[in-house]
Amino acid sequence: MPKPPSFKPAQRGVQSPRVQTLERAAAALRAHRPAEAEQLAAEILKASRTDSAAISILAHALIAQDRAAEAIPHLEKAVRRADDPGLETLLGAALGSAGRRAEAIEQLRRSVARRPPFAPAVQELAGQLSAAGRNEEAIAVVEEALAILPGQIELKLALARLHLVCNARGTARAILADLREVEPGRTDIGIELARTMMLDGEYAAASDIYRHVLGLNPDDALTRAELATCLMEMGERDVGEAALPGGAGAAAIAGPRGPCAGGVVAWPLLLPSQCLADIPAARFAIGRQARRGTSAGTGRARA
Repeated sequence: MPKPPSFKPAQRGVQSPRVQTLERAAAALRAHRPAEAEQLAAEILKASRTDSAAISILAHALIAQDRAAEAIPHLEKAVRRADDPGLETLLGAALGSAGRRAEAIEQLRRSVARRPPFAPAVQELAGQLSAAGRNEEAIAVVEEALAILPGQIELKLALARLHLVCNARGTARAILADLREVEPGRTDIGIELARTMMLDGEYAAASDIYRHVLGLNPDDALTRAELATCLMEMGERDVGEAALPGGAGAAAIAGPRGPCAGGVVAWPLLLPSQCLADIPAARFAIGRQARRGTSAGTGRARA
């Protein structure tokens, strides 16, 4: 699903009540408080039922509460009123979350047909296709978009994850290694590369990356657990157990905290049409498949 929207006022100074409420709602979404975000967005929509920013926040909040079907009517009306690729992409995500995947794919194909293509729509379409088991189609969609948008880091990351699902670890690893050279502070890229190395049995190299990630984000429990797995696979059982979340030696394993704590790109405050997206099923469905181990593969193995 696309990243929750944020709102950035056009001018500095005293903000209107609407802008203040939008910012509070966006903050609630980022803090994983969708019920609060829903309530705040609904307050704005009482005054203006066509407020696109509020509709976008409301839709994200409803989807986060497994109520995507309720978001669809709001989004359909908003899409008819405005030519907004962000809202179109969110409608596709809502349709998919509501179990209407065929309609979601159809909607997203229309959004992807824009020139230049809207990158978040490409990611969402790829995720929906992958969730439907159509990984080869998903790869083709992303590759076609990258031919037009060659500098899109998120699309390249999505492509690497899709190749992992298809058990094309060599291809995925090459993409991830290139991305890490370009964006060394992106912990999500480092984590995906380390996981690929683990699948190839390169535990020492993977553990080095995990340590780097934990230096940027010491509170990442999943990464700490994966580091512990690497260490134990290398025969360092005591050190691995210490590295587990809550382990006595966890802080020492991570090393010093890096200057760019957090590591992941911070998503800016944007209007709905500028919403940035994670690959939806890539982060969740695809990510889960890759972590379960891609040796069996879910599609044709690729070199």
